[in-house]
Amino acid sequence: MIDGFLHKGLRQKLVETIKMKGITNSLVIAAIGKIPRHYFVESYLESSAYEDRALPIGAGQTISQPYTVAYQTELLNVGKRAKVLEIGTGSGYQTAVLLEIGVQVFTIERQRELYMKTCAFLPNIGYNAQFFYGDGYEGKPTYGPFDGILITAGAPFIPEKLLLQLKIGGKFVAPIGNQDFQVMTVVERISDTEYKKTEHGNFVFVPMLKGTSK
Repeated sequence: MIDGFLHKGLRQKLVETIKMKGITNSLVIAAIGKIPRHYFVESYLESSAYEDRALPIGAGQTISQPYTVAYQTELLNVGKRAKVLEIGTGSGYQTAVLLEIGVQVFTIERQRELYMKTCAFLPNIGYNAQFFYGDGYEGKPTYGPFDGILITAGAPFIPEKLLLQLKIGGKFVAPIGNQDFQVMTVVERISDTEYKKTEHGNFVFVPMLKGTSK
């Protein structure tokens, strides 16, 4: 795999695009500027890799729009060495962004094809996470509690099981809604029983499904 001057130049243009759209977190901006997004898409899509849009990755899934990845990561607002649970590994691009900003990532993928592909691919390019094949609605309680939980698919509701895996002070970030559009939702755990919910605009994601798929 080659990451040449052209790729680096296109990444810097992408960085300027997400900054113009309002991304300000310096760690997130640096991660988007460093990670070779063209590694995460099929070769026939390489020329589109640095456009600010979602692209297909197979198994009916997509690699999210870079701005959306940056926005979710910025909303999560976790520091270095934080523990983050990611629901929906997909291509691994969001995973790489989280790892690049210095957090410890536990990531779950329900599509076995994507799970096998991504858990082999990411370490090969220097990104090491804890990979799991399973149902994202269940989370990973034995590895929690987590400083942050991030869902990379459109969930029809906020899964209570995931909220219970947050540390007090931790944040849950997910697009919540129907198949047509979702509202980017942040839930902060205030205490054992108290949560604060805020909403941050409309988005369109592929649906978050229950169970696993072979």
